[in-house]
Amino acid sequence: MTTIDDARHRITEVRAAGGTVTIDELDALWAALETVRPEQLLGSWKGSEFVSGHGFEGRLELARWYGKRFDSLTDVAPLVCRDDEGNLFDNREMAKGGASLWTVEFRGEPTATMVYDGQPVLDHFKKIDDTTLLGVMNGKGVLDKGRHYYFVLERD
Repeated sequence: MTTIDDARHRITEVRAAGGTVTIDELDALWAALETVRPEQLLGSWKGSEFVSGHGFEGRLELARWYGKRFDSLTDVAPLVCRDDEGNLFDNREMAKGGASLWTVEFRGEPTATMVYDGQPVLDHFKKIDDTTLLGVMNGKGVLDKGRHYYFVLERD
């Protein structure tokens, strides 16, 4: 069984080496991490993805995804992207609206979850450390052969 410290160390290793990891390993790392409360997510976050072979991989990069912004529990910008001039903007068209934060049970644990307003998608979060979160996308149309898409958020 993977400990919290083992999971944190392994995620740091994977990210330093370019982010290549299997979804099975990400599932195991997720299981070892601590849950978080929605209030702990408030603020701006810079995102990055793993290289896991998931079918969603690369789509956020094409949209010039920067991260997420949690202004309040009911006012969330799920897809903050860069425009042609490099300015940040809330890509509500791609996100199909905004989102809100809730505590939702995922894999038997209640944890902070971003619920999209305009599509059946949930982003669940767990704590890697005080400034870094592991996210997993869940919902209709985002699973790849039953497998979830993982990403990281770092406090901006």
